[in-house]
Amino acid sequence: MTPLQFEKNHSAIWAELEAALDRLEGLKNIKKPQRGEPPVPAVDGARVAALYRRSCEHLALAQARAYPIHLTQRLEMLTQRGHRLMYRQHDYGVARLKQLVLVDFPQSVRGHRWYLLVATLLFVIPMLAIGWTTYLDPGFVLHLMDADEVQNFDSMYGDNDRSIGQQRHASTDWQMFGYYIQHNIGIGFQCFASGLFWGLGSLFYLVFNGQSIGAVAGYLTARGYSETFYSFVVTHSAFELTAIVLSGAAGLRLGNALLSPGRLTRLESLKHAAKDAITVVYGVMGLLLIAAAVEAFWSSARWVAPGVKYGVGATCWALVIAYLGWQGRPARSANAD
Repeated sequence: MTPLQFEKNHSAIWAELEAALDRLEGLKNIKKPQRGEPPVPAVDGARVAALYRRSCEHLALAQARAYPIHLTQRLEMLTQRGHRLMYRQHDYGVARLKQLVLVDFPQSVRGHRWYLLVATLLFVIPMLAIGWTTYLDPGFVLHLMDADEVQNFDSMYGDNDRSIGQQRHASTDWQMFGYYIQHNIGIGFQCFASGLFWGLGSLFYLVFNGQSIGAVAGYLTARGYSETFYSFVVTHSAFELTAIVLSGAAGLRLGNALLSPGRLTRLESLKHAAKDAITVVYGVMGLLLIAAAVEAFWSSARWVAPGVKYGVGATCWALVIAYLGWQGRPARSANAD
């Protein structure tokens, strides 16, 4: 779609939003009508919110396609005005958090769909390839990690007193919760922030984490520890692996802004990319906190049957996919199509 076609298809939405914002900004300065005076015409808040979300999606598309600067600037000014009016009283409150969780985060993820696709391939392909190779030849794992690490995995998932979930107490669960938070957020930060190195850092960490997970999974499966391992990881992996891929996608967005700034300077392009990506990063932090809690208090519980964990894990995967794929989509309207 050319920029002219894009503008022609959506200019009616932008004009309607602009008119609504003009009215809202004007209403701020209008005093409450006195008795006998006609009431001030109301503004449909739901309609304005829907137009604002659509305009945000259009801005993300225009930036990703490097449309002319006059077009992106118009959308930036429009969405900034909408943001100021809609969130001026709740920027750090419960309403703002609700907006982030239910609308902004899933919409931003979908706005990064192509980066997400690349990040998923960079993560999943090495994981499957190395996992299959290690399953066929368990000794291959020593090419990727040292013998002490491999021995530690044997101890964690084998049939012994140090096995996952054995002899765990409440205090230990809380200690592990803190450890998992630190560990998970560290990985997410690496995948995102290293995107500043022209995207190469995000690419490296996505591939590295994918092949590491694949190597461990393939080795433990070949050793006969598959039930202990997969019942442990199946639930929290829905949140943790998704967060790793999303943080890598956000990092690739930063890298692409530096490699292909379009008509903007590299600094301006990076600022726009960071503004788009930061919403994804907020959501990633939430997913990693959930993953840490599930891993500490649920995944390691050996009193829960593996079949139950598989069922809960499958449900969590389905919910995460449905949330990112469909949550926050604006209701279709004849005027907004």
